[in-house]
Amino acid sequence: MELMKLKYFYIVAKYEHMTKAAEEIRIAQPALTKTIKQLETELGVPLFYKKGRNIALTVYGKYLKNKLDHIFPQLEDIPKELEALREQNQNAVKLNVLSASTIVTDAVVNFKKEYPDTIFHIVQNEENSDCDISVTTAALHTSEKQSFAESTVIEENIYLAVPNTSKYAAFSEIALETVKNEGFVHLAGSRAFRAVCDQFCAQAGFRPQTAFESDSLLAVRNIIGASVGIGFWPAFSWGKTDELGMTLLPIIKPVCKREIVIALHRTACTSPRAAEFFRYLTVYMQSLSRCVND
Repeated sequence: MELMKLKYFYIVAKYEHMTKAAEEIRIAQPALTKTIKQLETELGVPLFYKKGRNIALTVYGKYLKNKLDHIFPQLEDIPKELEALREQNQNAVKLNVLSASTIVTDAVVNFKKEYPDTIFHIVQNEENSDCDISVTTAALHTSEKQSFAESTVIEENIYLAVPNTSKYAAFSEIALETVKNEGFVHLAGSRAFRAVCDQFCAQAGFRPQTAFESDSLLAVRNIIGASVGIGFWPAFSWGKTDELGMTLLPIIKPVCKREIVIALHRTACTSPRAAEFFRYLTVYMQSLSRCVND
C-alpha cells in the first residue's frame, strides 16, 4: 500500500468529488479514478459509492479517513520539524569534560554571553564518545586520536597546595618526597586528575596517605585551606587560589605536569557552533596558560 495512493484517497475523501480532488492534486481525473480503484482492490473493500452525480464514503472509507486524519497532519509537519531540528543542532554543542571542568564551565558561561542561542549538553563519562568536543588528559584518549578532526594539547604545571599555616608555606619550591608522610587531600579515585597525581607520588617513591577524599573540587579546595592536609593543584584549570588560605609551591622533583587535550571529534553531527566553541575554548585555555607561565 503506497503512501501516494493513501494521500490521493485522503484528498478525494475530503471533497467527495473526483474532479475537485484531481484539480488539487493536478493529475487527470481518469488517472486519479484508476489509483482509487487500485487502492480498493489492495484493501479488498469499497471506499466510495455513487451518490447521485457525486460520490460518498462507505463505512470502510470513513474508517480509513478517520485513521489518516491522525497521520497526514503529522506527516505534513515533518519538514518544518526537521528544519527546526536542523537549526537547533547547528547551535548545539555536546561536551564531554573529564579534565579542567572549572575552566571549561567558565568558558561556556562567557561564550553564552556572546552566543545566547547556543545549547550546551555537558557530560562527564569516560565511556561516552558521542560528543562534539572532549576535554581530557592525554593518556585517556591516546587510542581515540583517529576520531579527532582537530585537537590541541595544552601543558599544565601541577603545584603542591599547602595551607598558609603549614610549615611548608614559607618554601619557595619543594621536592615531593619531602611530604611523603603528610596527609593528602584528594579528588576521588574515579577522577582523571587523581590518577595523574598518584603517578607523581609513585615516581617520588611513596603512596600518598589520604587525609580527605571527595569527588567535589569545591570540597577539596576548601579542605586544603582549612589546614586538614596538602594536595595537588593544577596551575590554571582549577581557578585562582585567592582567599582560599593556601600557598602553591612549584614541585621540583619529580617534574609534575599534565597535558590537557581539547579535541573536536570527527562526527557527521558536529555542528558549526561546536567548531566555533572548540576554537574559542582553545584560545581561552591557551591564554590562561600563558598568563600563568608569564
